[in-house]
Amino acid sequence: MEKSVHTMSSLFKQLGLPSDEADMTAFVEKHKPIEPSVSLADANFWSPTQSAFLAEEIAEDADWAPVVDKLDAMLRH
Repeated sequence: MEKSVHTMSSLFKQLGLPSDEADMTAFVEKHKPIEPSVSLADANFWSPTQSAFLAEEIAEDADWAPVVDKLDAMLRH
């Protein structure tokens, strides 16, 4: 079965966040940098539901994992 390819905009929508370019940029700027010792899913700005989704997608190397990894990198630099 072929995995779906998700965009950053679709990830923000999935997380219930505004998903246009300006809003995504503002979100990253507001919340970066995440400390190296903190996993993306454990960052203090996620709701419990958002945190669970992010943790599950990474743990299962699911369809969303590549774009979640990209968001993680954006929030660390």
